[in-house]
Amino acid sequence: MVLRNFFLFLSKNKTLNKGAKKWGLKLGAKQVIPGVTIESAMDAVKQLNSQGLACTVDHLGEFVFNREEAIEAADYCVRTLEAIAETGVNCNLSLKLTQLGLDIDRNLCRDNMRSILATAQKHNIFVRIDMEDYSHLDATLDLLAELRREYSNVGTVIQAYLYRAARDIEDLKGVSLRLVKGAYKESPEVALQDKAEIDENYLKIIKQHLLNGSYTAIASHDHNIIAKVKQFAKENDIPKTQFEFQMLYGFRTDMQQDIANEGYTMRIYVPFGNDWYGYFMRRLAERPQNVAFALRGLLK
Repeated sequence: MVLRNFFLFLSKNKTLNKGAKKWGLKLGAKQVIPGVTIESAMDAVKQLNSQGLACTVDHLGEFVFNREEAIEAADYCVRTLEAIAETGVNCNLSLKLTQLGLDIDRNLCRDNMRSILATAQKHNIFVRIDMEDYSHLDATLDLLAELRREYSNVGTVIQAYLYRAARDIEDLKGVSLRLVKGAYKESPEVALQDKAEIDENYLKIIKQHLLNGSYTAIASHDHNIIAKVKQFAKENDIPKTQFEFQMLYGFRTDMQQDIANEGYTMRIYVPFGNDWYGYFMRRLAERPQNVAFALRGLLK
C-alpha cells in the first residue's frame, strides 16, 4: 500500500509530468506505450490485429484547463478515428472527458464529444469514456446519459472499489461497460481499501452486468478473476459474444494470446502520446511487479 500511494502521489506531480514530455518515452515507458503519434499507434494496432487481438487506442492526456487545448484534443480524437477507418484496423477509441474540457465548461466538453461521436458513428467505431477520479464520476455519468440520447456507440467504465458500483451498474443496464478494479487513490468514505474486498466486489459487478444481458468488458490481468468469469459464463449460458477481456499494451502478452486463441475477444488498450507520465505512474502503482517490469525496460 505504501508503494502504491507513493506512485499515485508521483502521478499528480505537475513538474515531473512536464519533464516527462521532454524526456520522451524513457524510464521504461516504451514497454507499455508504443509511441507518441497516431501513426505509431496504428502500427502497434496492426501488429496486434495480426495476432488475433482487438484494440482500443487512447491519446493520453487529462485535466486540461485551457479551451484551445480541449478543442485541439477533440480534433486529435477525430483524426485518430479517421486513421482507424482509413487503415481498416479492428480498433475502438478510448478518451477522458477532462482532456476534452470537462473542468472548463460542460457545454464545451459535450460539444467536443458530439463531434467525436458523430465521426465515430459514421465509421461504425465504438467510443469508450474512461472513468477518472471520484470527483468526476457524477459529471461523467450525467454527460454519458445525455450523449446516449443521440448516440448508441458510446459507453463508459465502472470501478469496483467504489461502494456505489453495483448501484451504478443497475442504472446502466444495457450500456456497454468496461469493468475495472480502480486505479486512483480514493477516500475510505467512498471506496473500499482492502484488496480482497475489491476483488470480491469486482466479481460481483461483472456477474451483475452479465446477468443483466449487457455487453461487458472485463479489464483485468488477474488470471484468477479471468478463470472465474469464464466458468461463470459457461454455467449461465452467457455467449462469448456478450463479453470481452481487456488488458493493457505490453502486460502479460502470453496470457493475452492464450485468451484470444481460446476464442474469446481479447482487446488491448493501446495508449499513445507524449502526455504519458500520469498513466505510467498509475500502472506502477497498481502492481509491485510492474516496477520491476519497468526497470527491465529502462536497463534495455
